[in-house]
Amino acid sequence: MEKKMESIRLNKYLSDAGVCSRREADRWIEQGYVTVNGEAASMGMKIAPDSEVRVHGKPVKKEEEKVLLAMNKPAGIVCTAEKKEKNNIVDYMKYPKRIYPVGRLDKDSTGLLLLTNDGELVNKIMRAGNYHEKEYLVSVNKPVTEAFCQQMSRGVAILDTVTRPCKVEKTGEKSFRIVLTQGLNRQIRRMCEALGYRVLTLQRVRIMNIQLGNLKEGTWRSVEGEERRKLDALLSGSTSLSVKERKEKQRKTRGGV
Repeated sequence: MEKKMESIRLNKYLSDAGVCSRREADRWIEQGYVTVNGEAASMGMKIAPDSEVRVHGKPVKKEEEKVLLAMNKPAGIVCTAEKKEKNNIVDYMKYPKRIYPVGRLDKDSTGLLLLTNDGELVNKIMRAGNYHEKEYLVSVNKPVTEAFCQQMSRGVAILDTVTRPCKVEKTGEKSFRIVLTQGLNRQIRRMCEALGYRVLTLQRVRIMNIQLGNLKEGTWRSVEGEERRKLDALLSGSTSLSVKERKEKQRKTRGGV
């Protein structure tokens, strides 16, 4: 009996093909930029692996060679592959292969940004449930106190939640280092605002074992060799599934529906 091809979520298909992140794929689907077999795509839909998928009218072909780049993002550049954004990171870099950013740094922030065409890698790095570290150097508008550091490290109420406990270390009169294991929208800026501080500069200097180092602003390098092997080792126990997807998989494993 011929085996039926397993369907795949459209946003995962686009991510695995190196087109964009799952989150960005959902936005593009919602905005009507994606078609499947000539028909407008819908949110959450699943497709057969041999479906004809087009984005902005162009057919999607899976990128076979996987790349991972570390970039020092300048201020003013937006972490999106969306062409309608004139300052998008993809047009800024003009990289010969189709790539997209791993997570985001907001427009005003600088520092380490990873870019790839490997959707599985993106999800393993970004899933909050994997607790992977991201380190930032921050300067603010008034003196950093011990009380401020303690409050930041314990967790701050923002966006209808309380941030996870994190590591915070004072580095100067008005500056500190912070290590997060989650990535809420404008998280550090919102945490500071909640405690009466305003961020002046924010630079990401590390994602897991990958360091910004002396990489010049606006330039990038390949993540390879021992650095890449160490990253893969750190990711070996990580899942690329969301909490919802993990629960769905567990139900199927138990024979549920």
